[in-house]
Amino acid sequence: MSRYVPPFTITPGILNQVIEIGELLGHWAAQSGRNSPLLRKKNRIRTIQASLAIEHNSLTTEQVTAIVEGKRVLAPLKDLQEVRNAIKAYEAMPRWKSHRIKDLLEAHRILTYGLVDQPGQLRTGDVGIYRDTRLIHMAPPASRVASLIDDLLAWRKSTDLHPLVASSVFHYEFEFIHPFADGNGRMGRLWQTLILSEWRAELAWLPVETIVHYQQERYYQVLGECDRASDCTAFVAFMLAAVHKALVEGLDGRQSVSEEMSEQMSEKSVMLTEAERCVLALLAERPELTADALSSALRVSPRTVERYLHSLQQKNRLERVGAKKGGFWRVK
Repeated sequence: MSRYVPPFTITPGILNQVIEIGELLGHWAAQSGRNSPLLRKKNRIRTIQASLAIEHNSLTTEQVTAIVEGKRVLAPLKDLQEVRNAIKAYEAMPRWKSHRIKDLLEAHRILTYGLVDQPGQLRTGDVGIYRDTRLIHMAPPASRVASLIDDLLAWRKSTDLHPLVASSVFHYEFEFIHPFADGNGRMGRLWQTLILSEWRAELAWLPVETIVHYQQERYYQVLGECDRASDCTAFVAFMLAAVHKALVEGLDGRQSVSEEMSEQMSEKSVMLTEAERCVLALLAERPELTADALSSALRVSPRTVERYLHSLQQKNRLERVGAKKGGFWRVK
């Protein structure tokens, strides 16, 4: 039995959330039994798109759907690889156990294949997490990572906490340890889904990540609050609220928060082509890119890129700052 006990408190609010979620789950289970594979596929796509969008992946739900269906999508190569990896990881999830280190490492290897130098390996260097230029979390030293993860997995295996609470505690502690050089956010969210699905299989299809995506500022804020308090109670409450909201939306059959926000965010780009959106995504991340560099990233000719750039300037979505050489692009 694990001697490690993560610091948190079961508050009356958390107890009430667990009870309310339990009541909703009976209805969700019945609905999931009636749901077609098509709806489950849609929910899985929403999960993947939202979890990666939190990490600044530019692909839309429609583009992720196209990749799942084997269609060609024009987008930054890194973003495409992230989506392909996530699809494989969620497909592999049913064979994993949430307390096994080998499964944790395999999941990371799949999620980060072709994206990092050492996929599936715990980090060997110290890391800090920054937002802009501000340090918001200094992860534990690399020398402690292996023992901390062993303790966390042993706690997961032995705890008799309700899975709704245990999965949220695990998620926070995983992010605090930051065991990998990269990919910790998407791994933490994947592993919470795995823990929930081990309890109730139908929760593998509940797109909680879509709620987190459009509350991601609050998500990061709560993580920081818990770091400073050395207690993850607030994060448990946050994630339970996200699960509750995802269930309510699914049962009501109404347009979800994520879809509403997607519509609002796409109003500005309604007249843009898919290729133009890809150009904007690349330039937002790297405004110094030249037409030749964009050509290579998008796998189209430089002349085609020039047409995209001209069109975006005409649509007032892109502005050139400075000279052709030495200047940069400003996305509007």
